[in-house]
Amino acid sequence: MEATNGTNNMQLFSYEQVYKVDFDAATGTKIAVVVLMVVFFVYINCIMLFALKSKSTFHESPRYILFGHMLFNDSVLLLVTAVMYGMSLALLHVAKALCLLLVLISSCTFQNAPLTLALMSLERYVAICFPLRHAAIATQKSTAIAIGIIWFLSSLNFVTDIIYEFIIDPNHLVKITFCTREKLFVTKWQADKAQGFDILYFVSVLLIIIFTYISIIVAARSVSSNKDSAHKAHRTVLLHLFQLGLCLTSFLYSTIERMLYMMTGSSSSLFIHLRYLNFLIVLILPRCLSPLIYGLRDDAVRPLFRYYFCYATRKVKPASNGV
Repeated sequence: MEATNGTNNMQLFSYEQVYKVDFDAATGTKIAVVVLMVVFFVYINCIMLFALKSKSTFHESPRYILFGHMLFNDSVLLLVTAVMYGMSLALLHVAKALCLLLVLISSCTFQNAPLTLALMSLERYVAICFPLRHAAIATQKSTAIAIGIIWFLSSLNFVTDIIYEFIIDPNHLVKITFCTREKLFVTKWQADKAQGFDILYFVSVLLIIIFTYISIIVAARSVSSNKDSAHKAHRTVLLHLFQLGLCLTSFLYSTIERMLYMMTGSSSSLFIHLRYLNFLIVLILPRCLSPLIYGLRDDAVRPLFRYYFCYATRKVKPASNGV
């Protein structure tokens, strides 16, 4: 046990050393790039949310309620992740209460993304395979309950860590710390548990999406009168599978970072640059692209998005037809 604690402490010490870099022009440029990228794509997401809010039909459709939830969730994740990354580069130490809140939000929104994709695939599955029961099953109330369940599932892992920390250290909130998840929870079983939750969620979502994909293909072949709708749903679920692949890259972020640290060894400067590219390409970029790809592909959302995005020039008019 002492050897394990010693290894964990050495790893945390090593990570803290590579964080300790001079705040020079290059560091400022890195933060600026992250902030500008996050602000731009959050702005895009907000336009899409405003477009969804502009029509009452979107409020009543579970499909678009889930899409709106995905936009909101990814926007919050991008903002919180950018704040935490900026804090790490600035070597800012904060109270553990604030750090716990930030990590809790980032952890929940991180897990919510694949779970939301699973719900969206199930909604399309019900719409195609059980069209007569779709209106009764996929209601606004059931969609809200499903969203609440995925928030509960996504918070389960981190909440157990918080409860454990309070049990072993009642004064946990008042301490000052360098805000990373590794600094909050240092025991091996917590890291293993977090990895187990990641694997469980990803495998479960993968199985759900594959099941709905195959079921919709079978439905499309057996029901000739509904082939067009089934074909659209088939493409939508295939898109969910692609989005799940983007989520997978985010799940690999910590593993890639550990591998980079092991390969670079004592070259902390190289690790800093590689860690930044890993953060930008593996963690941030997929969260930016996923809602954008889904929204611009949708025939009902795309005209409204173009209208509100180009609102100042008034070159694009909103579509007059309904969803």
